[in-house]
Amino acid sequence: MTDGRVLDVQGLQAGYGQVTVLRDVGLYVDPGEVVVVLGANGAGKTTTLRAICQSVWTKGSIRVTGREMRGKDTADVVRAGVAHVPQGRGTFNDLTVLDNLEVGAYVRRDRKNVNADIELWFSIFPRLEQRKYQRAGSLSGGEQQMLAVARALMSRPKLLLLDEPSLGLAPLISQDLFRHFGAINREQGVTMLVVEQNANLAFAIAHRAYVLEAGMVSTSGSAAELREDDAVRRAYLGV
Repeated sequence: MTDGRVLDVQGLQAGYGQVTVLRDVGLYVDPGEVVVVLGANGAGKTTTLRAICQSVWTKGSIRVTGREMRGKDTADVVRAGVAHVPQGRGTFNDLTVLDNLEVGAYVRRDRKNVNADIELWFSIFPRLEQRKYQRAGSLSGGEQQMLAVARALMSRPKLLLLDEPSLGLAPLISQDLFRHFGAINREQGVTMLVVEQNANLAFAIAHRAYVLEAGMVSTSGSAAELREDDAVRRAYLGV
């Protein structure tokens, strides 16, 4: 493992019950990077994020800032600095926007800075401030995704995991959301591992990318390299 990596995954196997989904997956994320995982449905993208969070069975090594996470509880992974935004948003629908953000900071000890961070994310996602007393379940899909991301960021994570953030959103809303992700990475220095099927959106903000096929890494490289790879272009960029 290279010292200083936020995430270092080696020889990862993972699955559900008797079913093995991932086979010998290796990937890493360095501080300040946006790394994207591409792949068709069933390739193992979501399972990769769940494996990092220890919500499926795993073999191999999963290190977060040098600490081995395999075999730990999911709560230990959260305390190590990993925040996960799953498919389907994952907001608390019966709580207000403001309450959701406060829940996102529950692991923090610096309570005096929580209000300042709420104001920060309201400034980045102004529609959330406009709806701060509104129940999360009454928000639009795009607003719920903004809230899910802001709530995850309230924990000040070392690594933000995003699982198909564009899923179910209109193209213009998805583009706006990914512009926000790029700005958050550049301006706040948030390190991200993003699972996404829309390669055009993903490559617009990514530094590097991995392609999963049948539970294994088939291709990896810089976003610029993969954008010019003929196989990737045909499979994911439609050209």
